[in-house]
Amino acid sequence: MRKRFFLFLIVFAFILSIYQGFTSIISAESNEKVYIIPVEKTVEKGLSQYIKRTVSDAQSQKVDHIILEIDTLGGAVDGAMEIADTLRSSEIPITAYINRRAISAGAYIALNANQIYMAPGSQMGSAAIITGDGNAADDKAQSLWLSEMRESAERNGRDPKYALAMADKDVDIPEYGAGKGDLLTIETKQALEVGYSEGTAIDRDDLLKQLGYNNSAEIVAEESFAEKVARFLTNPVVVPILLSIGSLGLVVELYSPGFGVPGSMGLAALLLFFYGHLVAGLAGMESIILFILGIILIIAEFFVPGGILGIVGFVSIITSLYVASGDFVHMTISLLISFAVSVTASILLVKVFGKRMNIFKKLILRDSTNTESGYVSNVSRAELVGAEGVALTTLRPSGTAIFSDERLDVVTEGGYITKGNKVKVVKVEGSRIVVREL
Repeated sequence: MRKRFFLFLIVFAFILSIYQGFTSIISAESNEKVYIIPVEKTVEKGLSQYIKRTVSDAQSQKVDHIILEIDTLGGAVDGAMEIADTLRSSEIPITAYINRRAISAGAYIALNANQIYMAPGSQMGSAAIITGDGNAADDKAQSLWLSEMRESAERNGRDPKYALAMADKDVDIPEYGAGKGDLLTIETKQALEVGYSEGTAIDRDDLLKQLGYNNSAEIVAEESFAEKVARFLTNPVVVPILLSIGSLGLVVELYSPGFGVPGSMGLAALLLFFYGHLVAGLAGMESIILFILGIILIIAEFFVPGGILGIVGFVSIITSLYVASGDFVHMTISLLISFAVSVTASILLVKVFGKRMNIFKKLILRDSTNTESGYVSNVSRAELVGAEGVALTTLRPSGTAIFSDERLDVVTEGGYITKGNKVKVVKVEGSRIVVREL
């Protein structure tokens, strides 16, 4: 009986040691952390700041791997390049998982990851650079973009000709449907064939299993509300709309009494513009200070003659918008659109609705003392016509005459009338009384 008891204790201790070892292995495995960053919608500078923040957060949490879940049709080139700089500077291995589409700037971002995995039926490519108005960029911008695409491919051991074919129509790869004149877009199987994908993963769990992190802790990055708002407000389509609403509201306010809804809408649109760029990390306080200074100088121009303050104020406002945006071409296009909207609104308000700028009513005197309004320069004595009197002085031809004990300054028709002779009023022109000798 005692032998059986000791045998039981030995077996129990052995099982307990095995269990502890097994749990320690599981615990060691679960200490591995994977940081997942969704890269979705339009690529712009708001997304760039979001990825910069999340990659920094991943480094501070000492994660073992970063996964970019990409589904985007592209966007701004400058934003994509900032994202690439962030990925290249990361010490943590990065895998791009294209779970639907990585088009244009999205393909460029994927090429800057250490590895690329694609979901079945996914696509990447078609990365030609175009301007905000939809036209091809100039040669300088094209050359820079092609160099970036080539370097991104070569950095991770990929054949650069396919990356160049995604951005340059002159690169001929007919076997993948990208002959001269066409941009290359490759699907999942084609990406594997040309070495632009390390594998195919059905979903995130399948990807983690293939990477060897199926038992790891997953940390999914989330956009804060402020970042979501900033991404929306810095969208290349939203910026000209905000500036147009801002300029239109302020223009309408100039033709409206007091300060009401149009002015409030205009100021709100401009504040949203600066707020979005400030949160996205694109604008600093210097742009806001320049804007406020410009407004103050323009207001001061109404009270200080010369025009210099107004010009400096206008330049200060335009400069603040360029400083906040950081994109000269796009901001120029946005300002031209808002200027066209403002001019059109002003013409409609003046020509169609007959409005006048109320701001000038207190600065410009519009009243006139005309006869139609009842104003006269002197009292008319038309009732004197026909009255008879006596020349009180010799009229040569002007002098003084007396009419019913009233002394009046008179003038003859051009002749000479001796003092004491009788005269008669023949005409009254304002204060001029014309007499004739009887």
